[in-house]
Amino acid sequence: MSILSHACVGTNDRGKSAKFYDAALGALGVNNLGDFGGMATLYGIDTPDFIVFTPTDGNPATVGNGGTIGFNAATRDAVHKFHEAGLAAGGTCDGEPGPRDFSPTAYAAYLRDPDGNKICTYCFAEE
Repeated sequence: MSILSHACVGTNDRGKSAKFYDAALGALGVNNLGDFGGMATLYGIDTPDFIVFTPTDGNPATVGNGGTIGFNAATRDAVHKFHEAGLAAGGTCDGEPGPRDFSPTAYAAYLRDPDGNKICTYCFAEE
């Protein structure tokens, strides 16, 4: 069992965010599970594990410094597809796809969503 029930990021434009996350997470096999109460979009495989929402306090969504949400990728090809799809859907590069030094099998890519939230995907499978 995972130690997390879900992770959230805030957005100031749910339409832009949905376009970005539908593309980037869709490349990893993660589904848009739909709208939740007119304030959030739910993502996951079977259950909502990741939520993109408009802050409930009415203030603008802001980016947390140092925060990153990581998603699993089954293959290195999926890492590339995630990165390419996210860029094409309005995201920005925060780390090109490629090996990471801390593990012999770590292969990752980093993106910023349209609101500046930092996400990544990692594959730890052998080449």
